[in-house]
Amino acid sequence: MDNFAGESMRHRLLALQKRHLQRSLEPVTKGTEPWLEVSGHRLLNLSSNNYLGLATHPEVKSATAKAALAEGCGAGSSRLIAGNSALYHTLEERLAQFKHVEATLVYSSGYSANVGVIPALVGPGDVVLGDELNHASIIDGCRLSRAEFLTYSHNNMGSLKSLMTTLDQQGHKGHRLVVTDTVFSMDGDIVLLPDLVDVCRQYNAILMVDEAHATGCIGPGGRGAVAHFGLEKSVPVAMSTLSKALGSFGAFVAGDVLLREYLVNVSRSFIFTTALPPTVIAASLAALDILEQQPNLVHQLQENGTYLRTGLQALGFDTMASETHIMPIRIGDAAKTLEFSRRLRAQGVYAVAIRPPTVPPRSSRIRVSVMATHTRKDLDFALSAFGKVGRSMNLIL
Repeated sequence: MDNFAGESMRHRLLALQKRHLQRSLEPVTKGTEPWLEVSGHRLLNLSSNNYLGLATHPEVKSATAKAALAEGCGAGSSRLIAGNSALYHTLEERLAQFKHVEATLVYSSGYSANVGVIPALVGPGDVVLGDELNHASIIDGCRLSRAEFLTYSHNNMGSLKSLMTTLDQQGHKGHRLVVTDTVFSMDGDIVLLPDLVDVCRQYNAILMVDEAHATGCIGPGGRGAVAHFGLEKSVPVAMSTLSKALGSFGAFVAGDVLLREYLVNVSRSFIFTTALPPTVIAASLAALDILEQQPNLVHQLQENGTYLRTGLQALGFDTMASETHIMPIRIGDAAKTLEFSRRLRAQGVYAVAIRPPTVPPRSSRIRVSVMATHTRKDLDFALSAFGKVGRSMNLIL
């Protein structure tokens, strides 16, 4: 690294450090879910996206091992060359049945799906409108599209309508795409989807939703927020991940056959990415089997979320607008949030500090996420730790 570039990097890292925003990587060893080991300490995991505990499920691990022995550990090329394993077609058909849609298309990750789908749907001369609290991958997809990018106030249909009205007044003639998360990953609240569908119909806009934290977590059979609201015929583009509740890796876009064919031919992050390994696809199929055979896992996840959220609120913590398995504990100051996380670890709880730019300035928080595999004893242990730390820092009485 030359002196100029190195000095610039050091200066930027120092600025992050002074604002308590510098990040680092720490080795984590999985124990028996939902416990893990970090730097030699056994901790209760309250920071996982493995919502149903399927990432370490014996049947998922077995399916992965069998696929590795049968087909190897790498795809060897993109799907459009020689990486289109027969397992892909089985998975995409199963996912289409699961989501009650005509077709699905699997991507290598949720990030690559969003940065590949959004620019395929809109471009220069079009407008894309997104919720201000959307995930970074959605924001990057909007920017990469080169369409005009507008944000509306969080879950605020009046704000969205105002932007649409202004576009009408300006005589805008291009396509309009509205993109939103359905369960917001840092706040734990759910999109006002019926209202959003109505606004899109009123202003002739395409609607795309990101079900990353909803699929496998809410809705009948864990089919997500779209199914939760009974709007499966009203949302033309829905992205979901395989790496969260389904415990595997990758993502998929659900819609009609035309959308799938279009993305295969236009979406750059699909076309130019090496296919997922057969092991990963086999894991996703096994996880889907378990979810369909044990839909009670979804109920257990949300029951655990309600129990922990109610307990945190009773202690006096601000859990913001959370109504799901994800609950923020708003602290505000980044340094204080880091200290809160450090003290929780000393009490045996792993709950990480979330700071800008992941969340807006002055809204640093502990982001807690439960799992279906947490026992009531686990959750009571966590509540005891939160109470001790909160009182020691004068955050609660």
